[in-house]
Amino acid sequence: MQLNSEFVTWFRSVTPHIHTSRGKTFVIAFGGEAIANGQFTELIQDFNLLASLGIQLVLVHGARPQIELKLQTDQLQTSYVQGIRVTDAPALQRVKEAVGKVRVEIEALLSMGLPNSPMANAAIRVASGNFVTARPIGVLEGVDLQYTGEVRRINAEAISDQLAQGNVVLISPLGYSPSGEIFNLTVENAAAETAIALQADKLIFLTDTSEPEQQTGSGTTLPAELTVRQGKTLLTTMNANSAPTQPDEDIRLYLPWALRACEQGVERVHLINRHIDGALLLELFTHAGIGSMITRDPLQMIRQAGIGDIGAILQLIEPLENAGILVRRGRELLEMEIERFTVIEHDNIIIACAALYPFLDDKACELACVAVHPAHRKAGIGRILIDYLEEQAKKQGYQQLFVLTTRTAHWFIERGFSETTPDQLPQSKQHLYNYQRRSKVFVKTI
Repeated sequence: MQLNSEFVTWFRSVTPHIHTSRGKTFVIAFGGEAIANGQFTELIQDFNLLASLGIQLVLVHGARPQIELKLQTDQLQTSYVQGIRVTDAPALQRVKEAVGKVRVEIEALLSMGLPNSPMANAAIRVASGNFVTARPIGVLEGVDLQYTGEVRRINAEAISDQLAQGNVVLISPLGYSPSGEIFNLTVENAAAETAIALQADKLIFLTDTSEPEQQTGSGTTLPAELTVRQGKTLLTTMNANSAPTQPDEDIRLYLPWALRACEQGVERVHLINRHIDGALLLELFTHAGIGSMITRDPLQMIRQAGIGDIGAILQLIEPLENAGILVRRGRELLEMEIERFTVIEHDNIIIACAALYPFLDDKACELACVAVHPAHRKAGIGRILIDYLEEQAKKQGYQQLFVLTTRTAHWFIERGFSETTPDQLPQSKQHLYNYQRRSKVFVKTI
């Protein structure tokens, strides 16, 4: 029975994420290392699973290790400028061979469906083509990069047509000029510009070292969530480091393109450690995720509750009502008093609520129905909400906050409340005091 309960709880928790993802466009970028390490079949299965859920997928692959192997086999050497390969004519030939081989292998694996599952032999179609128009980068640091290019234009209309037909679009790190030349591109450039052109809902980079709160060589961390502004500050700190480490280099590679994509209209960019089995599913279908997410604006906001929030508020407070911590409120009462409620919303999910009831004659407000989602109770969310409501009450001219509680006395004491007696409550509130419940009364001057 416990296993059944855990499954139901899990399924209910992931269903909203699946529902909101259906019909959305995700651009997923991964380097050639992901293909070369022998674990790519599991990742392909996750791609197929996402496609089966109605997500429009654009996959952008790299081929750096495959190109390196080809050059070594043919005893050719290339140099790098700012981490970008200098591609001369002989190197370009090897680039085309390596990229072509990788693309065919990916297409073959995508045709497998999900082995040993209802998705086995599923007819997931893959479309690839000349979607990317490129131009030469030119000269960097006095070096001509020759056939190394950058994206000039993405044929978003053609890609959208393929997605509308239910195809998974596969884009290789090659671009074509109007005159028929071929240019070697970086996977991060191709992926970011594709996501921008499509105004994709998500751009996802599968990286080697990016994990939430991972320590980088510069002494900074890559948090689970950061805004564009925070990301720019982080890059400035990292670039000031004279001896970057490998984690720093991996973040330096992807973060600038992630920030550019967010600034140009991509709603969210994720950096996920590709070495974690099921990393894509864990990041996309769990609220906490396991990677780092970049957004243009903060995900968390405090706002007044509306009638559409009643269901979410009930989910928050009902377990506390059942435990006797909160006084029971029905949906009808909530509808009548919803303008008294304030909520904290994180990534479109309400994670905390509280209500303020004014007593004008006494210049006091009752703080009531304080509830925080269990997953966020150690993150200071309750404190943030109480501080906000205290400030709102002060702005409206109230001089005192009071709260009635049976189980959370110390929590309020830690936030500056002092215990008092029921006869110190506003007169109208005294008449409503439940002596059977025997709630303790705490007050704070604001």
